[in-house]
Amino acid sequence: MQIEEFNALERADAVAALRPCLDVERWAAEIVDGRPYADTDALAAAAEGAASPLRPDEVAQAMSHHPRIGEQPAGEHAEARASRAEQAGIGTVDDDVAQALRAGNRAYEERFDRVFLIRAAGRSAEEILGALTERLGHTAEEEDEIVADQLRQIAVLRLRGLIAP
Repeated sequence: MQIEEFNALERADAVAALRPCLDVERWAAEIVDGRPYADTDALAAAAEGAASPLRPDEVAQAMSHHPRIGEQPAGEHAEARASRAEQAGIGTVDDDVAQALRAGNRAYEERFDRVFLIRAAGRSAEEILGALTERLGHTAEEEDEIVADQLRQIAVLRLRGLIAP
């Protein structure tokens, strides 16, 4: 979709178009209500600002849609397609790395009571495993900030994929 098309959408349709980027009603509404945007960069800046900060309840809502790193979500809805594309670098890893990711995911979930979230696009499985291992040593407060930042990065990345420059 082009920026002009997004600017012209009915409000409800524009909000619905943004939901696969970050399923947070306030975020989507704030972006839609800021239209029109001159270009994709202006839209991305608005998206970044609307996600700064995300409230804990918004993080929890958004996190409910994210699969574990290394798991490819099924389905053809926009969020599943985006997640598969973002995790493309993980699909062809050796068994040791895949096992370490699974074990790290379990350890992270036990420690923080949520799935491990990282902007996977452009990162190898080994890089993600390194970040996962490092983040297991964080406090809950440190992870809350990191997760919110990762959600922001993922939202803007997905938004840039949705709206052509």
